[in-house]
Amino acid sequence: MDPKVEIRRLFEVMPASGRMTVKIVSKPEQTQVIDTVFPLPWNQERPIYINFDLWGRLTKPQRDLLLLQKVAWLTGIRWFKPDIYQGVVLAGLLGGLVESAQSDVVGVAIAGGLSAIALLRIWRSNKSSDSELNADTTAIKVAQRRGYSQTEAAQHLLSAIETVAKIEGRSGLDFIALIRCQNLRAIAGFSAVGVPESFS
Repeated sequence: MDPKVEIRRLFEVMPASGRMTVKIVSKPEQTQVIDTVFPLPWNQERPIYINFDLWGRLTKPQRDLLLLQKVAWLTGIRWFKPDIYQGVVLAGLLGGLVESAQSDVVGVAIAGGLSAIALLRIWRSNKSSDSELNADTTAIKVAQRRGYSQTEAAQHLLSAIETVAKIEGRSGLDFIALIRCQNLRAIAGFSAVGVPESFS
């Protein structure tokens, strides 16, 4: 597989929102088929790293859905959306500046601690099963605009998750991947049991 040709094709598969920030990078030395790094607020580019030697072992529909899911996850991460945790981070930072100007070491420590806790909460919410399930749903919706039916898209993403685990030599799927697979089985019509509301 020629990485340049495949990158051009994948770029066309991506939604317009992903094309502005997501960059596909060939990384033949990595052991994962596809990988991303959690984007920090100051990172404008959001790279997706692909080992094209391993990537070529997947079918074209599996590759499409796997890419769409990663793009949906990356573009779904919002550091600066108005909610309680972003407010606490901002309040903590402003409080830290005020306390620092007044040379109040305890106040600076408390403000810094509040900011750190809120930042950790934002990071954890973006690494949760909920964010992965949302990315799966978004990927399936985009795939439907690319000619796949909802059922087909769910089947291809499900098989991609399972195939990637085999290619990478993993003995099984982690907890979040198992939740995702159960949800995709329900969408694909393979199972009447979906993911409980407590997970989504």
